[in-house]
Amino acid sequence: MDFLDEISLTGLTVFGRHGVYDHERADGQEFTIDLRLRLALDQAAASDDVRDTVHYGELAEKVAAVVAGEPVNLIETLAERIAVTALEDLRVQGVTVTVHKPHAPIPLTFTDVAVTVHRTRTTPGLEDITA
Repeated sequence: MDFLDEISLTGLTVFGRHGVYDHERADGQEFTIDLRLRLALDQAAASDDVRDTVHYGELAEKVAAVVAGEPVNLIETLAERIAVTALEDLRVQGVTVTVHKPHAPIPLTFTDVAVTVHRTRTTPGLEDITA
């Protein structure tokens, strides 16, 4: 299902302790999150009321809590948890989450490592998410 309307939040940078190595858990590092929500925004546009849309400030705080929270081994798992958090708002029909790990323990010169997941209400296992 395609939606023409989107809310984007890019560059949310949060300190977390994710990774497969002990030093990543002990020392931690910054992760940068990009979100793209797909939903209908016509009601919010008509009412001009924040209650009729996803409050991106509140969503940013929820996502930051996930990143700063319980450590996971893989950024794939972290991206999935963030997607589930975004889909808790029933107005959100789809979400794209990119987790950047620019300080990944790679002994070569690189700019970034990132994982992107795309989830919708019809993604198997996510159909029953409620607010």
